[in-house]
Amino acid sequence: MTEGLSRRRVGTPRDTTDEADTLQSLSSTPVTPGFNSTQSAEEIKTDKQPLLTLMEETLLLGLKDQEGYLSFWNDSLSYVLRGCMIMELAFRRRIRISKDAFTGMTNISERPIEVISTRPTGEVLLDEALRVIKGSESKRTVASWMDLLSGETWNIAKAGYQLKQVRERLAKGLVDKGILRTEKRNFLFFDMATHPVQDPRAKDEVITRVFDTLNLPRTAATPTKGASRIGSSTGSMTDFTRYTVGQGISGQSGKLKLAPIANTRFYKGEEHNRFALLRRVSLIAAACAGSVLENPMIHMDMETRDRAVTRAEDLMDVYGHWPFKRDSPLFTNEIDSGEPGDLMVEELIASVIYVLRKMDKLI
Repeated sequence: MTEGLSRRRVGTPRDTTDEADTLQSLSSTPVTPGFNSTQSAEEIKTDKQPLLTLMEETLLLGLKDQEGYLSFWNDSLSYVLRGCMIMELAFRRRIRISKDAFTGMTNISERPIEVISTRPTGEVLLDEALRVIKGSESKRTVASWMDLLSGETWNIAKAGYQLKQVRERLAKGLVDKGILRTEKRNFLFFDMATHPVQDPRAKDEVITRVFDTLNLPRTAATPTKGASRIGSSTGSMTDFTRYTVGQGISGQSGKLKLAPIANTRFYKGEEHNRFALLRRVSLIAAACAGSVLENPMIHMDMETRDRAVTRAEDLMDVYGHWPFKRDSPLFTNEIDSGEPGDLMVEELIASVIYVLRKMDKLI
């Protein structure tokens, strides 16, 4: 099953051909005011990307820790992962919403995407998606690209746009990063490669960021000493510390706040990233739409989970709208900087979140 899969490029030097292609693409692309094609030292610092992409974070939330595979009944995650790719490319300033006289009159999900930089990201799947979008004969909308990249189309002529074996390739990339390991498991009639968790710190930090965004205490994200990790199917529910959100915690109305993780390995300097909070909201939207949000909350009571999911849906409503709903109690000025160069990123993120909100109608 794993034959023919490409592995992640780690530390690949950039050659002169890539530089020439990048310069040529930037010179032929109109530049949005406030966006510099050559980043300053300050921009490089504030735009520094975390070690884990949105796709990898979402995959980790859905992965069974010890078994090393995703739920066979989850038919929405593949579509969500393609949306994560578009958001990740937007955060890395490779694509944006194309602007014309009719842009403001169209639905946010129907606004076309254009490539503004072909500079390699260092992530195989992101670079492949970027090449596919760049090579399209016409500009397509956010919803259209999510359909095409996931293969959700009846048009055979457009089957070449589909990115294949995305889950397996993401898992292989996490193996390269030392987060997962590869094992072979027998499923009655066939053998399948599985990827159990090797380094639990990565998933722990992802879950901590999810709990922060959902206004849940971090203590609820950490299992008791000697217990199996959250999300593992081994052991009973009593292996975990049961936690109930009391009346003192406003699970639905609390504003977003960025609380850095102490001694973090995978999110160092997150507080200096200009899109740190918006990244967290994007992760919540992807996890909610991909039906993996409740996995790390399985040890909690039903009321707590319901309140957390309600907050996630409210966040998607606020930030899946353009402009963001500034009158909502969940809106925070820390996300909306107002700078033109950042607005083009925020608009595309809002567009993807809008599509994720409507997934029940699309799939």
